[in-house]
Amino acid sequence: MKKRSVKLRRQTLETVVKVRLDPDGSGRARVDTGIAFFNHMLGTFAKHGLFDLEVETKPVVAFDEHHIVEDVGIALGQALDSSLGDKKGIKRFGFAIVPMDEVLALVSVDLSGRGYAAVKATFTRTSLGDMGAEMLSHFLETFALNGKFTLHVVLIRGKNDHHKAEAIFKALGIALGTAVQREPRLRGGIISQKGTLR
Repeated sequence: MKKRSVKLRRQTLETVVKVRLDPDGSGRARVDTGIAFFNHMLGTFAKHGLFDLEVETKPVVAFDEHHIVEDVGIALGQALDSSLGDKKGIKRFGFAIVPMDEVLALVSVDLSGRGYAAVKATFTRTSLGDMGAEMLSHFLETFALNGKFTLHVVLIRGKNDHHKAEAIFKALGIALGTAVQREPRLRGGIISQKGTLR
């Protein structure tokens, strides 16, 4: 069976991002973005999606939360897309409805080859730990666009902002973890009437 692990390095005048992603992992994560809450969310995504994930980021000049989160989203999306190659034999679709105490979050994905994100989630606080709440949606959108997959996120209910974010990232991991799985019945075929997911 072909290995799908990918290493990627992205450098701009603002950040250096190193990513290693293995869709056939066991949920091991080593994440250092300089943003503790973001580290926690990426680790949660990897754990529940059974992705092995390593992320290391450094600012080139001054630390800037926006550029760190955005550039990780770009690099992680590119790594995911690259790891799946021509997407032969994968399930393509995945979804999860995840509870976390009073919160219920829904995430649905399609590894369609077309980047799109619709995120319906609101937060009471302006920050989640040491990360701006607005950056969560920005990461999800950037990840989907660069990963070339369709992403729908709906926060069905909830009060605690930390629980909301964590339920979303758990659901994202489970949904993508399902979508990237190989389906033996496809016998290496593409699950599309067009014959391609590009």
